[in-house]
Amino acid sequence: MLGLTLSLCVSIGGSDFTLGNPSYMAAIPGKGHKLAQRPYMSPFSDPDKIYEKVWDLINDDFYDGSFNGQDWSRWKHKYDGKLKNSEDAHKAVETMLASLGDRYTRFLDRDAFDDERSQIDAQICGIGVQIGTNKERKIVIISPIEDTPAYKAGVKAGDELVEIDSKATDGFTVDDAAKKIRGPINTDVELTLVRKGANKDNPQRLILKITRAEIPLKAVQTTQMLNNDIGYIRLSSFISQKADREVAESIAKLPSAKALILDLRDNPGGLLNNAIAISNMFLKNGVVVSTVDRDGYKKSEATTGHPLCELPIALLINKGSASASEITSGALKDNGRAVLVGEKTFGKGLVQGINRLEDGSGVNITIARYLTPNDTDINKKGIQPDVEVKLVKKDIESHKGPWWLDPDGPNVERHAEDLKDIQLKKAFDVLKEGLEKSPSVAMKRETK
Repeated sequence: MLGLTLSLCVSIGGSDFTLGNPSYMAAIPGKGHKLAQRPYMSPFSDPDKIYEKVWDLINDDFYDGSFNGQDWSRWKHKYDGKLKNSEDAHKAVETMLASLGDRYTRFLDRDAFDDERSQIDAQICGIGVQIGTNKERKIVIISPIEDTPAYKAGVKAGDELVEIDSKATDGFTVDDAAKKIRGPINTDVELTLVRKGANKDNPQRLILKITRAEIPLKAVQTTQMLNNDIGYIRLSSFISQKADREVAESIAKLPSAKALILDLRDNPGGLLNNAIAISNMFLKNGVVVSTVDRDGYKKSEATTGHPLCELPIALLINKGSASASEITSGALKDNGRAVLVGEKTFGKGLVQGINRLEDGSGVNITIARYLTPNDTDINKKGIQPDVEVKLVKKDIESHKGPWWLDPDGPNVERHAEDLKDIQLKKAFDVLKEGLEKSPSVAMKRETK
């Protein structure tokens, strides 16, 4: 199932994205959201200055001082007199960056950069719906986001999206549909949906006109009790500036929990600061993570010593858990604070700086590598779980994989608490067994 959240406009501002003051992230560059609109940028940006800026950033900050075994100065004047516009500069920058051999050091056009910014701001605008493709490659609704225009208009998971503003979606990719649905706040989009319901031979055809609005992006997708003793939090991303706040709020919503499952499966990462802040919520002492720059300078981040929660923790991971997810996983594992359940993580141990260029485009540059508290470099290696629960094709087909995903598409109703998800069930069993052995387990919570 391929999914994309639709609802996008951009809010540029704040110190994180000013030139010379980059944000730092540790995330797999993935397929981003599409923006409804972007800020005005001058069409007269100097292409030579754009190129020179990127060259300088790489020269000053790139973590590999050998620049992939090449003389970096050879690129400085390679395109002198040849760049006529921003498009020329962008192509030259992409060629230059490719020579570094680092998949995470990459150029972002204005849409991609604005998308990254909107995710960090956690504030977008649109209709508030996730779309994807089913087995027949039809565009379908994965889920409407609660209390958004799509939700209020009656859009439901499993609806097939057959037309957008009277344009048939046959042959559309998810990106194609996103481009048709997106648009400025307070403008309308008309969706034609087919809802099969219980009677698949007599589907219902619906035409809904929906007005786009401002919508918050949520990093925490689920907070609930699985039984009387064990709480569950699913964190889908570390990229939102509000992710740490959402996790803290989720912990506070589970006052009766005696143990906690933190689900980081398929969480591709995000901001380094979020990984540190969220790890600190569960750690009383020790190191969270260390970063090492190209000069070998090592900087360690110690815990604050004021955890919000000291409950026993099982942390769920898989091959989609990357970067900031791995920082948190490594911090809790190496400090003996959590048992890791699931499958080996992705293996991304690099940190990027995010830089905006003068024409609204941007560049992410790998500036350091990171080590877990035990000084383990997990890049291209990943983190092994303490309790391995591998998923095979048969498990996925029999609906035993992550409960929010299903091979049959969004029509299938699944819930965390039914524990048919075998990795979640194992984490639940590990905690339950621990509680039975130690019924007087510490339950300290601190609130701000």
